[in-house]
Amino acid sequence: MFLLYGGLFFALFLRITYIQITGQVEGEELKARAAALYQKEAVITAERGKILDRNGNVIAEDTLSYRLIAVVNPVATTNPNNPQHVVDPEKTAEILANYIDMDESTIYKILTKRKSDGGYYYQVEFGSAGRGISHEIKTKIEKEKLPGIKFVSDTKRYYPNGIFASHLIGFTQREEQEDGTFIPVGKMGLELIYNEQLTGENGKIEYESDAFHYLLPNRDKMIKPAKNGDNIYLTIDKTIQNFLEDAMTNVDREYNPDSMVGLVVDAKTGEILALSQRPTFDPETRIGLENNWLNYVTQEVIEPGSTMKTFTLAAAIETGNWHPNATYQSGAYRVLDRTIRDHNIHGWGRITYLEGFQRSSNTAMANLLELMGNDTFIDYLEAFGFGKKTGIDLPGEVTGTILTRYPINYVTTSFGQGSTVTPIQLVQAMTAITNDGVMMQPYVIDKIVDSSTGKVIENHQPKEKGKPISASTAKQVRAILASTVTSEVGTARNYKIDGYEVAGKTGTAQIPNPNGRGYLYGKNNYLYSFLGFAPVDDPQLIVYVAVKRPKLKGTEIGSEPVEKVFKPVMENSLKYLNINPEDAKPVEKITIGNYIGKKAAKLKQELESQGLKTIIIGEGGEIIDQYPKEGVSMVKDSIVFLKTDGVVTLPSFENWSLRNLLIYKAMSGINIEIVGEGYVESQSVSENTMITDSSPIVVKLKTPEELFLISGEQSEELPQD
Repeated sequence: MFLLYGGLFFALFLRITYIQITGQVEGEELKARAAALYQKEAVITAERGKILDRNGNVIAEDTLSYRLIAVVNPVATTNPNNPQHVVDPEKTAEILANYIDMDESTIYKILTKRKSDGGYYYQVEFGSAGRGISHEIKTKIEKEKLPGIKFVSDTKRYYPNGIFASHLIGFTQREEQEDGTFIPVGKMGLELIYNEQLTGENGKIEYESDAFHYLLPNRDKMIKPAKNGDNIYLTIDKTIQNFLEDAMTNVDREYNPDSMVGLVVDAKTGEILALSQRPTFDPETRIGLENNWLNYVTQEVIEPGSTMKTFTLAAAIETGNWHPNATYQSGAYRVLDRTIRDHNIHGWGRITYLEGFQRSSNTAMANLLELMGNDTFIDYLEAFGFGKKTGIDLPGEVTGTILTRYPINYVTTSFGQGSTVTPIQLVQAMTAITNDGVMMQPYVIDKIVDSSTGKVIENHQPKEKGKPISASTAKQVRAILASTVTSEVGTARNYKIDGYEVAGKTGTAQIPNPNGRGYLYGKNNYLYSFLGFAPVDDPQLIVYVAVKRPKLKGTEIGSEPVEKVFKPVMENSLKYLNINPEDAKPVEKITIGNYIGKKAAKLKQELESQGLKTIIIGEGGEIIDQYPKEGVSMVKDSIVFLKTDGVVTLPSFENWSLRNLLIYKAMSGINIEIVGEGYVESQSVSENTMITDSSPIVVKLKTPEELFLISGEQSEELPQD
């Protein structure tokens, strides 16, 4: 017995010694096995970067949402009087179907689903229909008091403006990552192009636990913070974009065209202030996206029609071949065995070239081409950027084709038929007209900013693309384009705007027949467009609108749907930018000073005596930040935000605009969840509450129509910004 037990003890001693020396058992590292059992790791998910307009208004961001779950196992209930699981699946399904995008029968099947052995699952979820639940819907469901229905905090990609430059912004979808987390991944537009910059990098927490997964005492947690995605600021102006979206939606409903495109561009810099198209889609639901993935502004070519005559005219003036008072025979022009005709096939007799341009005569352009010569004309088109990419900061740009194979190609190109261009090329070329001959490259990204440090990573600036014409020529072209609006024979007479002098060129382009033979005919089978700018004496905005195959009524002409977009967008944008009408009286403005370091209470009295409203963020005392910044001019009743140190006391947001609410949110750092558009109707935390934690405050907005239309009558007073 002694020898037996002694041998066993010796064998055990050798085994322990071996394990201590090698650190292995059956080829497995003990340290690795212990780490797997007791060392834990939790992922800290990075927030996706925001996409914002030029003024910092949010276009896309991650926002607080909720995930719906249902506890279905009876073991969750310990007190029958307070059930914690779904006790009535039929009733629960009926009620939930009113709040989530899933029918009642499908919900019931999920709630009553069993394991293969007949046992209960502990809890179930509802797929995409149960994700991204808003605070408003969550509150409504909770009021139903359904046993077993729970919510888990989540995030979702939020597009607060709905249909808003959707083909530019794009959308995301949640995808599972290698670490098991779900994050939004860009699938289209800027969300896809800048997916890497927007996504950021996840962090993690490493710690040690015992066998029961409790954190071991005296063990430090190792934290690697998440790096949130970068923020992308666009040149887009949210207000101007909304002008464009509203006008295009109205025309789309009234005329049901095959497609539409609209662009608003800064005439001095090439910055794109708004762009949209129809059909479009909602980035939250993707409804409308089925067969419409291209950005028409940069990825679709068109025959531009008579808008191209602007650049034929500019080339003729620059080469000394424009004689406005000389005459020619309108109606027809022969090219070898082909006859080119005006839209009035009989012409207007012998008229001046100026009248011919005002009437949008094709034969006038053909005669100018003959004076210039084909090669010279093509050289100028190339100088204006046609036939090549503009270099806009978006991928997938196409070039269009300037046809030169046959003699007839030169002639038809002179009045915008045959050769193809993109809307962005037309707008780029027009900047040379509005900017005294200097052509500016269009761009849509203003800057990319590190969301953690505020450091600007990329900063896009206006870029010259050449000088195809002289300042003198540009000035002449502007005057002639203005005459198409003011002349009794001008084709753009309907584009007049009271108080502003508008200039531009109409276009009526034939559309190639889908069967490949010739063109479509009939007034409902054209691409109608207008490429214009204002004011004429100092152009600030270029607006391009094109409407393809609108359904016109019997007496309507093709320019009507186009002008119903152009005029309200141009007029509202000019007024919004404080570009005064010719007969407007100057408005008294107050220039903001540098208030950093001043006492908030005293400054508040001073500013309010000048007619400005003030909002103090903090406990008062010395001012550490302000909005607007020094040098900005403001009209009376505008709001000045002053930030000081200390705990923030919540004001009443009643009737605040979304813009002012976003400014307050950014300066205060308070977690404000914004629901809706327009002006504030309600807030979940009452005024004068001191904010001491990061719990979300839900602020609900409604449009002026929703707020002030009572029994079909509009209130006399709307809230002021």
